[in-house]
Amino acid sequence: MELGLVKPVNLDTEMRNSYLDYAMSVIVARALPDVRDGLKPVQRRILYAMSEMGVHPTTPYKKSARIVGEVLGKYHPHGDSAVYDTMVRMAQDFSLRYRLVDGQGNFGSVDGDSPAAMRYTEARLTHLAEEILDDLEKDTITWGENFDGSLREPQVLPARLPNLLINGSAGIAVGMATNIPPHNLTEICDAATALIDNPEISVEELMEIVPGPDFPTGGLILGREGIGSAYSTGRGKIIMRAKAYIEEGRAGRFNIIVTELPYQVNKATLAEKIADLINSDKLDGASLVRDESDRSGMRLVIELKREAQPKKVLNQLFKYTAMQTTFGANMLALVEGKEPRVLTLKRMLQHYVEWRHLVITRRSQYELRKARERAHVLEGLKIALDNLDAVIDTIRRSRTVDTARTNLRENFKLSEIQANAILDMRLARLAAMERKKVEDDLAETLKQISYLEDLLEHSTKIYSLIKQDLVALKEKYGDARRTRIIAEATGDFNEDDLIPDIQVLVTLTDKGYVKRLPHQTYKRQQRGGRGITGIVTREMDAVQHMITCNTLDTLLFLTNKGRIFTIRAHEVPDASRMAKGLPLVNLINLQPNELVTSMVSVRDFDTTTFLTMVTKQGKIKRTPLDAYGRVLSSGIIALNLEDGDELAATRLTFGKGQFIVVTRHGQAIRFKEEEVRPMGRDTTGVNAIRLDPKDYVVGFDVVVPGCHLLLISDNGVGKRTDCTDFPLQGRAGGGVRAMNLTDRTGLLAVARVVHPEDDLVVISNKGLVIRLFAADVKELSRTAMGVNVMNMRDKDGVASIARVPADGESGTSSGAQQLDEALGGPTAVLAANKRSGAGMNGNDGDGSH
Repeated sequence: MELGLVKPVNLDTEMRNSYLDYAMSVIVARALPDVRDGLKPVQRRILYAMSEMGVHPTTPYKKSARIVGEVLGKYHPHGDSAVYDTMVRMAQDFSLRYRLVDGQGNFGSVDGDSPAAMRYTEARLTHLAEEILDDLEKDTITWGENFDGSLREPQVLPARLPNLLINGSAGIAVGMATNIPPHNLTEICDAATALIDNPEISVEELMEIVPGPDFPTGGLILGREGIGSAYSTGRGKIIMRAKAYIEEGRAGRFNIIVTELPYQVNKATLAEKIADLINSDKLDGASLVRDESDRSGMRLVIELKREAQPKKVLNQLFKYTAMQTTFGANMLALVEGKEPRVLTLKRMLQHYVEWRHLVITRRSQYELRKARERAHVLEGLKIALDNLDAVIDTIRRSRTVDTARTNLRENFKLSEIQANAILDMRLARLAAMERKKVEDDLAETLKQISYLEDLLEHSTKIYSLIKQDLVALKEKYGDARRTRIIAEATGDFNEDDLIPDIQVLVTLTDKGYVKRLPHQTYKRQQRGGRGITGIVTREMDAVQHMITCNTLDTLLFLTNKGRIFTIRAHEVPDASRMAKGLPLVNLINLQPNELVTSMVSVRDFDTTTFLTMVTKQGKIKRTPLDAYGRVLSSGIIALNLEDGDELAATRLTFGKGQFIVVTRHGQAIRFKEEEVRPMGRDTTGVNAIRLDPKDYVVGFDVVVPGCHLLLISDNGVGKRTDCTDFPLQGRAGGGVRAMNLTDRTGLLAVARVVHPEDDLVVISNKGLVIRLFAADVKELSRTAMGVNVMNMRDKDGVASIARVPADGESGTSSGAQQLDEALGGPTAVLAANKRSGAGMNGNDGDGSH
C-alpha cells in the first residue's frame, strides 16, 4: 500500500494565504462594482442572461423564477435569493435612480415590504439596460468562461451609459466597502462632455455642473462640504434630510407633512420611531403620526398639539429620527476589473471616457474588418458581372464545383472567398437592377471603410462620437433633479431649507391672531362684489393688517409703544382662508396692552433704504433700515412716541421720493421726502401734517409718477385720483381735500398709491375678502365722492387693502414694474380698525422684493 505524500506547511502562512485568496475572491467576484460598467458580477450576469433570453423592453414579461434559474444554471452558481434580491433592487424606483429591470408585480416598497416570491413576479429589461448592453456582439469587450467552462460570459459590458455614477453602488467586501451615491443623468453627461472638451478641468469646475448626488427618493442635502470632500478625495459625509412642511389641520391645530425621505430610509420604521417618541413623551408637541401615502405620492402626517410650536417639533424630528441622516460616501470601485481603488469624481469620469474610447475603437475595428470582408466579396461579384459570359462559360465547362472554383480563381484572379460567392450567387442577381445594386453596395462599403480607417487614425474623432452618445442619452433619458441641495447649510436645523420662496398674504387681527396663505387664494371679482370669507374672526375681533410678501422675507412688527420685532415670513403658520390663525404672542414677546400697529416686509437690510414712520398725530420720522437689522427677541425701540400718540403707518423709502399723508376726515398732503431728515432710532420725528381736532392719520404712501391714490371709505365707497391732483406743498401744512365724505360713504378707511393694472385685495373687519384690478375702481377728481368698491353687510366696514403684483394671468405692465422699482416691491398696507368707536385706524406696509 502506497502512503500519501505528507507536505509540512506553516499554519500561520497557510491561513494568511487562504484568507487573502478568499478576500480577493469576494472583492473581485462579488461585492465591488467595475468602474467601467458600474456593475457587480451578479448584476452583469442578470442583464446578460435576460438579453440572451430575449427579454427586451418591447417583448412580453417573463417569470422572475425563469430568469433566476437561467442565471443560476449558466453563470452564477450561488443561492437563488442572492440573484432574485439583486434583480428586485434593480427594479425598484426607490433604490436605483434609473431602473435597469422593468418589474411587474410586487417588487417591495419604501416601507420595507418584501417582494413577492419569484414565481409570482415578472420582469424584462428597461431601455436604459439596453444601452449598457449595446454593441455587445461587436467584439467590444473581453469574454471569459463560465463556472464550468461550458459557456462564455462577458467580463464587462460596453456600457454606453455612465451607470456607476448615475445609479451608484453599495457593497461590503472583506476589509473594504463601497458606497457610491446616485447622480442625475443629465448632469453626469454634461460633466463627461466637459471633461472631454477640457481634460484639465478641476473638481471645482465639475461641481458647477454636478452640484451633488441626486437620490431616487428626493429629499434635501445640507451643505456642500461633504459633497466637495467626496468628489475631491473619494470619501465624504453627506447630510440628507427629509422634505417636510407645516400645514393647518383640524380645530386650529397644525400638522407636519413629510413628502420625501432621505435615501434608503424605511418609511414604516420611521413612523414607528416617531410613534415611540410620542408615546414616551420625548417628542414635545406631537400627538399622532399616520401614513396617508397613496399612488399620488408619499404623505406622512405628524399631528401636533394645540399649543405646540411647529418649528420646534420639526427640529426635534430631524434630531431624533432618520428624517435627517448621513450618507457616508466611499467611492471605491474595481479598476481594470481587478484592482480596488478609491476614486474622485474626475477619475470616475475619466475611466468612463477611456472605457468608451476603447469600446468604440474595438467596435470600429470590428466594423472595419466586416466592411473589408464585405467589400472583398462585392469586388468579386462585380468582376463576375463585368465578365458574365466568360464566367458562365468557365463554370459550364467545369466538371465539378471544385474544378469550377479553381478555374474561376485562375482565370479571373479571384480569392477562394470571392470564387465561392460567385458560385453561390443566384441567377436573379444577373438582372440589370441587381447588378446596379451590387455596384452601389460596393461604393457604400468602400465609403464606410474610408470613414472607419480615418476614425481609427484620429482618436479625437472617437471622442466626438462619445460626446454624441452623451447628448443622445441626455435627450432621451435625461430628467429633472429630484434632490435639492441647500448651499452653506449645516446639520443644524434651518427652516429656510424647507421653505419655497413664494408670494403670500399675511393677516393680523385686532385680537392678535396671525396667519399666512398664498396670494392666489382670492380670485378676482368685479367692483362692487360682496367678497368671500377670508378669515373667521373671534367674537369682537376684526382684521387689522394684511400684507403681501415672500416667504423668505423678514417681517417687521411695530407696536403702539414704539417697539419693533422681527420674524421670518415663513415662521407665520400657513393656514386656510377660513382659519383663525395663531396668536402672535407665540411668535414675538409682546407686553400686556401692547398692540401691533404696523407690519413691513424686508428682504435685505440695505443701508440705502429707510424705514419711514408716521404717527396717528401726524409726526413723521425717517431712519436708515440697517439700524433695525439686529432686533432682540424682546424687541427694540423704533421711535419715541409722545403721550397719547401711536404709530399709524410705516413704509420703506429710498431718500428721493415724495410722500402723501391722508387723514381720517379726508385731508391729504404731498411733500418731498428730502424734507424729512434721517434720524436715529431713539427719536420722535417732525410734523408731517397739521390736523384738525378729532382727526388723525389713516394713510401714508410714496408717490410714483403715473400712479393714483386709491381711497376707500368705511362703507366700501372708493375712487382713484391722479397723484398730481394733489399739489406739492411743504411739510407740516394742512393739506387739501382728498375725498367728499358723507353719511353714505362714512369716514375714510384706507389709502394706497396704486397703478391701474395692479391687483388689489380688500378685506373687511368681518373677514370678507374681494380681489380686483385697480383699474376696476373709477378714476375721479379730488372732490368727488366715489363708487361702490365692496358692498358692506350689516355693521361691517373696510379694514385693509393690499396690492398683489401682477402675475402671469395679466402680465406685469411697465407702470407696475416702475412702482415695484420705486417702492422696492409691494407697497404699504393701510388698515382701519375701530376701537370703542373712536380708536385709531392702524395701517401697515410691506417691503422690498
